[in-house]
Amino acid sequence: VQLQASGGGLVQPGGSLRLSCTISGFTLDYYTVGWLRLAPGREREAISCIKGSDGSTYYKDSVKGRFTASGDSAKNTIYLEMNNLKPEDTGVYYCATLGTSGWNPEQLCKTSAAVYDFWGQGTLVTVSS
Repeated sequence: VQLQASGGGLVQPGGSLRLSCTISGFTLDYYTVGWLRLAPGREREAISCIKGSDGSTYYKDSVKGRFTASGDSAKNTIYLEMNNLKPEDTGVYYCATLGTSGWNPEQLCKTSAAVYDFWGQGTLVTVSS
């Protein structure tokens, strides 16, 4: 199982980025995948999760209304569209999942990051003027 996140970069406050996570070794339709962020001085936390089978999503309050998760089953890829970025969104973004299916997005996002089984390598997002 491999997940590969990409799309990070340097952006000014108020700007936008789209992250991608390409998945191999399992079919997105059967799993729920999370986007987790490791911000400076903070623990890694899930900020959004998406269920592959129906596209249902969950967002942490700090990103709700600004970030949108989506998935493309044909490409076995998920995306995180990030708008109105703020300096506090700076961090390394990972896509990750557990090795079991059937999680709803809110359950997965509220699960400790230490429990996740499979991780992408992370992509750095820096929001700064």
